[in-house]
Amino acid sequence: MKKSFFSWILHIFPRPFLIKASYWARPFLAFWLRGTIHTDPIDGKSYRKFLPYGYHQSRAGVLAPGTLSLERHRLLWLYLKRETHFFTNPIKLLHMAPEQAFYKRFNRLKNIDYTTADLYSPLAMVKADLCALPFEDNSFDVILCNHVLEHIPDHKTAMKELYRVMKPGGWGIFQIPQDLSRAKTFEDHSITEPKERAAIFGQYDHVRVYGRDYGTFLQEAGFKYEAIDYTANLGAAAIEKFRLAKGELIPLVRKE
Repeated sequence: MKKSFFSWILHIFPRPFLIKASYWARPFLAFWLRGTIHTDPIDGKSYRKFLPYGYHQSRAGVLAPGTLSLERHRLLWLYLKRETHFFTNPIKLLHMAPEQAFYKRFNRLKNIDYTTADLYSPLAMVKADLCALPFEDNSFDVILCNHVLEHIPDHKTAMKELYRVMKPGGWGIFQIPQDLSRAKTFEDHSITEPKERAAIFGQYDHVRVYGRDYGTFLQEAGFKYEAIDYTANLGAAAIEKFRLAKGELIPLVRKE
């Protein structure tokens, strides 16, 4: 499949550089693509089209110019805004590998005691290995850990660490790329060559493809798990307006 211009950029430049470069690029993209067809619910702005995005296979019209959000980010924002007290109740939040679409917005919220963590991200406040988090037990009310676990070879230890640092009564959302046509998750740690990983796992730095059994791993770590198809509540017009992925699940976890 032919790669888009943006796919080539993703392969050439490291992610930390792209995060920094995006801050000056976004205003120009937003101005150039302004319109009325699609709306990004994160910043409330509308555009004549969204941009293509993808490492292995480019998806047309999914990258919002203003926030650089993808389908999963916009779906999560809508869910948090409409179905939770995330934006109003006092919470202590751990945000693993913070998405740039959210970072400044969450950091400005007065109700949130905000901590970001990652090994490499320039947006991380704390340099942290997900398999050995430098936080005390029962520290956080809410944890967001989205599109991270598919990068972690020892994801079971990572899930146990997330459970350990979540407060009893706390909750989190741990999004992953999920192939719902697969009953079982597939991984093979002998596959290390980037091109082969991209072809098999969907991205050069992924180490597995999660199937419908994703929730089983979270339950084994101690979480209560619920897979929410929030797009089913929104309808076809909203899915197209916000450029969402129909049927994408929100993995909601709770600690009793």
